[in-house]
Amino acid sequence: MWEGLDAVDWAALKHNYGSAQDIPPLLRRCAGPDPQDAEAAADDLLNLLFHQGGWICPAAAAALPFLLRLGARPEIACRRTVLEIVSVLAAEAGRVEERFLAPGWAAAWERALPEVLALLADPEAEVRRAGADIVAGCPSPGKAVLPALLEHWRTDSDLATRLDLVVALGSAVRREPVGRRGTEAHSLLRGLLSDPEPQLRAAAVHALAADEPELAERHLDLLLDAVRDPGVEVWRHTSAVGGGPRAVQYRVGKLFTDSPASFTSYVLGLLSDLPQPQPRTDSVGGTPLDEECRIGALAQAAELLRRWRSPTAELVPAVAARLADPSAEVRYLATELLACLGTAAADCADAVAELLDDTGRRGTRRGESVADAALWALARMNDARCVPGLVERVAGAPSTFSRYGIHAGGNHFPTLPALHEVLALLPHHADRLLPAVCQRLDATEDAHERSRLCEVLADWGPGARTAVPRLVRLLEHDGSWSAAATALGGVGAADDATRELLLARSADPGDGDATLAAWAYWRTGGAPGRALEVLGPVIAGDGVRHPHLRRLADLGPHAAGLADRLRALARTGDEWTSVEAAHALWAATGDTEVPVQALVTAVRGLAEGRYLPVMLPAVRHLTRIGGPARPAARLLREVPDLDRRLHYFSGWRGFETDESIRAAIGELLAAAG
Repeated sequence: MWEGLDAVDWAALKHNYGSAQDIPPLLRRCAGPDPQDAEAAADDLLNLLFHQGGWICPAAAAALPFLLRLGARPEIACRRTVLEIVSVLAAEAGRVEERFLAPGWAAAWERALPEVLALLADPEAEVRRAGADIVAGCPSPGKAVLPALLEHWRTDSDLATRLDLVVALGSAVRREPVGRRGTEAHSLLRGLLSDPEPQLRAAAVHALAADEPELAERHLDLLLDAVRDPGVEVWRHTSAVGGGPRAVQYRVGKLFTDSPASFTSYVLGLLSDLPQPQPRTDSVGGTPLDEECRIGALAQAAELLRRWRSPTAELVPAVAARLADPSAEVRYLATELLACLGTAAADCADAVAELLDDTGRRGTRRGESVADAALWALARMNDARCVPGLVERVAGAPSTFSRYGIHAGGNHFPTLPALHEVLALLPHHADRLLPAVCQRLDATEDAHERSRLCEVLADWGPGARTAVPRLVRLLEHDGSWSAAATALGGVGAADDATRELLLARSADPGDGDATLAAWAYWRTGGAPGRALEVLGPVIAGDGVRHPHLRRLADLGPHAAGLADRLRALARTGDEWTSVEAAHALWAATGDTEVPVQALVTAVRGLAEGRYLPVMLPAVRHLTRIGGPARPAARLLREVPDLDRRLHYFSGWRGFETDESIRAAIGELLAAAG
């Protein structure tokens, strides 16, 4: 098995972490007698040779034949993991540009292909499935793999393996759409659309849909039958999916992501004909099949709604129907999704309020509670019934809100926000929440919590004026003054003694952010001179940060002497710097030509349905400029009617961002005329 291993100059080859001299010992450990150590070695190889993909490293080409030898031997405990390494490498080689392929990879793969195809005849069904998975993702021409796939399709009776073979056949046909074998495989797949087995019918749709996108829409009922059939569990044993109902629902949903109407029909089909909860214990991983179907259906609803706005009205009643589900996880997911929709789901507020005392929890590490999800949903609906519960949690009652705000991309992430993020969205209820916030500021010794509460007060602005005495006390201490200064600057109120404290902080570099203290001094009624003295040199240097420019913009015409530097920064290639410098330049001089040009450049992608976080402040700055921002208004006039949601992060933040940017564009259109 190790013939030729020592002949390779491994030290001269590279993997994702440097020299590949550690590859041979790991390969040998994979063949060792200790199954746990063998799996650990295989996991290390996966990380070294693949990591996060993006290229095929030279060590991968050298290791390929030894990986396949390990995968072919039944006594190797980690053979399935080793074959997974081959699978991800082969698939990545088919995705990346040729310049990211190690020079020896193509030849190594061509030599290895017969061994890969031999896996299709392995006595172990799991290995045959792994072989089909490798073939499905590899870049080899269809004519090189179709004969073996067709042969084993005719002889293999294991359903899970046949499903993997269908997936591999579909991939190979796309690489070889013509020729005798390609025609034979294509005919086979089309014939499977009427097969008695629901999962084979669904697999055939997947295999053909890449070249016929409308095929999935025509066979929506067929796909729904498959995902609702108890036999869907067979996919858990495949290499192509490797999961049960939720994984299959997700896989089918991906066929409809670019068609909101079809995706909506699919999700409504999942939600309207869910398996009824059964008093039984048959499950995988502790989750009964019927519950997993309901969880997966809500996950698909979230995926649909995070992409498209138009299905909201149709889906809200179906999602709300799960608020009374016997599963805490299902109730949580339904409530969290209604929270994401906010005021668009306000008709469900009464049903959500009934869950405020729900003690059910998720099975996650944090164990988010249904009650906290209900609080969050009511807050997003701006329903006052959230206030008593939030007061209790601010005061220290146990909660499952996140400690830190989570920014996630990709698929919907159904987590709760941090408590301070909830509070920041409720300025209309600040008068009832302020006493609890002030008391917590007095009581907490947690610097992080104190800082977040001060951010809330800053967001509430003048409405948080009654908190000023507490903030003054915090301003006197080295460990809390910056949080207090942030809040005081946002509230915009302080007496002479407090301003003197801020002035002193701005003069002492040892106290930290002098620009923050100088800005807060100005915001609370001080003279602008000190802020200019501190901010001027900062923006004149290299590495200027956009928060400094944002503070400078508050000084308005007092910063006119810095116009030349601001004009240069507005033309810089860094978007955040350019946007904030453009706004500061307009605020300081009233000049609109350079600022509008920079800000329009920053928001141009919105007209094409693309969103970046810098765009929201850019639109708001254009709104302040008003009439001269008409070029931006003309550019963005159609954006509020776009169906696709505008967001950068996933989870609740994506929904809130979409609402905010559309509202900001509406204000811009009104201001620019």
